[in-house]
Amino acid sequence: MRLPGRYDGTARPIVTYGSDPVLHRSCAPVTVFDEALRRLVLDMFASMYAADGVGLAANQIGVDARIFVMDCPDADGEDVVGYVVNPVLVLPGPVGDEPAEEVTEEGCLSVPGPYAELPRAFRARVEGVDAKGNPTSIEATGMAARCLQHEVDHLEGTVYVDRLPEELRERLLAEAAGPEGELPA
Repeated sequence: MRLPGRYDGTARPIVTYGSDPVLHRSCAPVTVFDEALRRLVLDMFASMYAADGVGLAANQIGVDARIFVMDCPDADGEDVVGYVVNPVLVLPGPVGDEPAEEVTEEGCLSVPGPYAELPRAFRARVEGVDAKGNPTSIEATGMAARCLQHEVDHLEGTVYVDRLPEELRERLLAEAAGPEGELPA
């Protein structure tokens, strides 16, 4: 997959948990593949890097569109850098001696601060299209596979804390909100 210039975009503010309904509903499929879409992908990379993240879904910057970007290491330490428009998550299962699932800490730019352990498939693949509408896919293991699953969850309106037990979720959201009781914008 050929990536656009990752540093040519404009960083946009990150939407925090509970601050915008777009973060909590399924995103709309992309149907127009034009310069505005290419610009959005660039802005998403810029926003992710500015926030020191490893992945970002479009709704995390307030855009109702099924797109995510990522720059995250896989189980072998190799960076998986890419984006997918209209992604479909595939969990192919373990290969060889790989574990089927991995429980490790996960965090989110939309819930700044706290991390929590969450089980995810060790290997994942996402299939979709690029900014020109051409088929593309990303397959990854380890943290990068976790990132694929996390970002597709976002596009379905699910934030990682939504997968946690209620008591833990409430504690993490309170921690993220800080003493003022509001998540930072």
